[in-house]
Amino acid sequence: MRELTYVGRRTVEWREAPDPRVRSAGEAIVAPVAATSCDVDSAILAGHGFIDPPFALGHECVARVVEIGDAVTTVAPGDLVVVPWSISCGTCENCRAGLTAHCTAVPHMAMYGAPIGGSWGGLFSDLVRVPYADAMLVPLPAGLDPVAMASASDNWSLSWRLVAPHLKARPGARVLVVARGSIGLYVCDIARALGASDVLYVDPDREHRSLAESYGARTAEAVEPIRHGFDLAVEATGRVDQLALAVKSLAPEGICESAGNHFRPGELPLLDMYLTGVTLRIARDNVRAHIPDALALAASGSVAPERVVSRVLDWEQLPEALPEKHLKPVFVRDTSPSRRAR
Repeated sequence: MRELTYVGRRTVEWREAPDPRVRSAGEAIVAPVAATSCDVDSAILAGHGFIDPPFALGHECVARVVEIGDAVTTVAPGDLVVVPWSISCGTCENCRAGLTAHCTAVPHMAMYGAPIGGSWGGLFSDLVRVPYADAMLVPLPAGLDPVAMASASDNWSLSWRLVAPHLKARPGARVLVVARGSIGLYVCDIARALGASDVLYVDPDREHRSLAESYGARTAEAVEPIRHGFDLAVEATGRVDQLALAVKSLAPEGICESAGNHFRPGELPLLDMYLTGVTLRIARDNVRAHIPDALALAASGSVAPERVVSRVLDWEQLPEALPEKHLKPVFVRDTSPSRRAR
């Protein structure tokens, strides 16, 4: 089979790799049918990552199950499934507590798309081994488009977690979104659908702002801190100055969720945060625990994640098209038995 390999700044290529095989009764082999780039992939492709190439890329996809071990009970060959970005067993203490990004059955930070915590391959590959099929794979609900939900592995479900629990606890909360990629746009869609009284989306990109406006958000190219302006702030830029803007705009006891990958150092206004009283969370998402709820929201018809998809491209275009600057390109292919991945 082939796996798409990151080899240098804005350069990826197909490389041959052995076909993955079921090694134990609980495993599955899947073939991605709709895969997309995470916001962090854009940073990696631009040369801002912290892991040296080469490595297999990709950690967001909907896939078709090709083969299962004898003990797998939740999926069957032919099923369409969401493949979570992190590897998790489902039975260790952390997994049972919902901390699936911190599974103790595998090396710390084990994931697809980057050789952190071992080498698990990437989801821009013709075939992928899933070591804990029952724990990891989530069947795609009938009626949901794999293209629209290609990001459910990470960014869509992460965006649900960034706002949904907070809006449940604080109905009608005011939400500030400071973003550069797909996460912030998904957040606008979800926040409005779940009853936020006000959503302000800040992004220098005019097309992104236009899309945010279609979700009912107010928009701005840039803003100064808005003192006590918001109950919840979501930062998804990877820039510390923008994270500082977000926390300085919170109301007393406000909450800031940072989904940015902060590869570069910076300073936060800690005294201001202390005097206001804010909660800041910066973390990789325990996405497996949130995928079912995020898919249920998508299936409700109250949101439109498909609007964030910027282009739908053929699987064979990955090496040429992925390094280009797109908001959320989705790469698709037919994995029916007559056209099974080689």
